[in-house]
Amino acid sequence: MIRNSKLSTALRESNADIANTFKDSYIFDFLNLPETFNESDLQKSLIQQMKNFILELGRDFLFISEEYKVQVGNSDFFIDLLFFHHGLQCLVAFELKVDKFKPEHLGQLNFYLEALDRDVKRQNENPSIGILLCKDKDSEVVEYALSRSLSPTMVSEYKTELPDKTLLQQKLHQLFDNRE
Repeated sequence: MIRNSKLSTALRESNADIANTFKDSYIFDFLNLPETFNESDLQKSLIQQMKNFILELGRDFLFISEEYKVQVGNSDFFIDLLFFHHGLQCLVAFELKVDKFKPEHLGQLNFYLEALDRDVKRQNENPSIGILLCKDKDSEVVEYALSRSLSPTMVSEYKTELPDKTLLQQKLHQLFDNRE
């Protein structure tokens, strides 16, 4: 309701109903994180609160692993959180960032998706999807970064507290005013 969804072209074209599966913004108020935290703190809190995390994500998400290891060449890489989406029949990699979105984050996520599709995905499954969860994002920067992305990716932001009551009231009024 607060923002419009930003999806890569590949993700939009892969499934017409994809925008209803993933959110542009998530609320993780159940984590009880301190004011400042790092990616490890965020990941540990999400794992400890997995039931609430999956409820926030939505239906059909099945948790596979945290720090899922993929090996490319002689190097090991670790995907923060890996899920399988039953309805979409694909792997979903979540990369966590505790700062504002940067275009270079997509390069890391695209690399993980390629490794998953080549080495982990089964033949009957659809291409893997990547979700970059950032603490904040500039929608215009995200749009530019995703415009040429060939991977099925999405950039979502998260909040560790509910939005301000006044902002929610304004958005509700806008929603109902637009229906009239």
